[in-house]
Amino acid sequence: MTEISLLDLAPIVEGGDAAGALSASLTLARKAEALGFRRFWMAEHHNMPGVASAATAVALAHVAAGTQTIRIGAGGVMLPNHAPLVIAEQFGTLAALHPGRVDLGLGRAPGTDPFTSRALRRRLQGDADRFPEDVVELLHFLQPASPQQAVRAIPGAGADAEVWILGSSLFGAQLAAALGLPFAFASHFAPAQLDQALQIYRQAFQPSMRLSRPRVMAALTVIAADSDAEAAWLSSSLKQAFVALRSGRPGPLPPPMENYDASLGPEAQAVLNHTLSCAVIGGPASVRAGLARFAKRTQADELIVAVSMFDLNARLRSLELIAAAGDGRDHAA
Repeated sequence: MTEISLLDLAPIVEGGDAAGALSASLTLARKAEALGFRRFWMAEHHNMPGVASAATAVALAHVAAGTQTIRIGAGGVMLPNHAPLVIAEQFGTLAALHPGRVDLGLGRAPGTDPFTSRALRRRLQGDADRFPEDVVELLHFLQPASPQQAVRAIPGAGADAEVWILGSSLFGAQLAAALGLPFAFASHFAPAQLDQALQIYRQAFQPSMRLSRPRVMAALTVIAADSDAEAAWLSSSLKQAFVALRSGRPGPLPPPMENYDASLGPEAQAVLNHTLSCAVIGGPASVRAGLARFAKRTQADELIVAVSMFDLNARLRSLELIAAAGDGRDHAA
């Protein structure tokens, strides 16, 4: 079975807070490590009442210090929000503290709304357009420094952080191929161009000092439970959150709701059908079949699953079932 990793947004649930969300992330990472997941990634989002991972490098340091072997990384850092030198220093520090375990996934989206983007960047014009140049600059800072180099990342120069390009469109695929970097596609929320992006990346890939052949990671939402009915009920939390976000009303992750789909109008249902078209929601057999279908479709070297549920124990059980689907064994509750 394809290797499986975990993407966590450190969800702040209704009635909870950021401290509880980050504590839950560490519990989740330890469980993923024990079950043999390859990586634990967290993502940069700002001004989101339901996400506690805005300071991504800090959150990752918390998780890395509480685990032993699982790779930890950003999935991703939104590079237009930052100076490349700062990110090189942050992830160089993580790599110095946790050698051989650090990934740096880079995206060009703002990860927030236009008002927050302006607060983050002070200016907006041209920042996203500079993404390829910023990636090249960041890679330069992560290389061993030359004696003539006036500005160095300390820590950072020579760090063994594994750099990925993230994408939800064709642009990221083209850039990852041109730079010879591994590519992760965000099909867990933007599935429309998944197949075309992977084809472009593989066909256009140029070997580099960092990577000799294409390496693909594909993301999908997985809500696994002991029955299809329970999984459908648990998924209503994420569905409510998606509808609220697309309606401009982001908030904490709500508890599950009975018969939520029946309450939706045609427009909201269409949004969910599209957004979750790559999702796998169900009991053990459904999850095993769904993961196998997605792995066959993408031929990905690795799958990264987003497991967003209101109850932490349900998330932990979901990881057990995903691991069982991957290795063919049953993991006891």
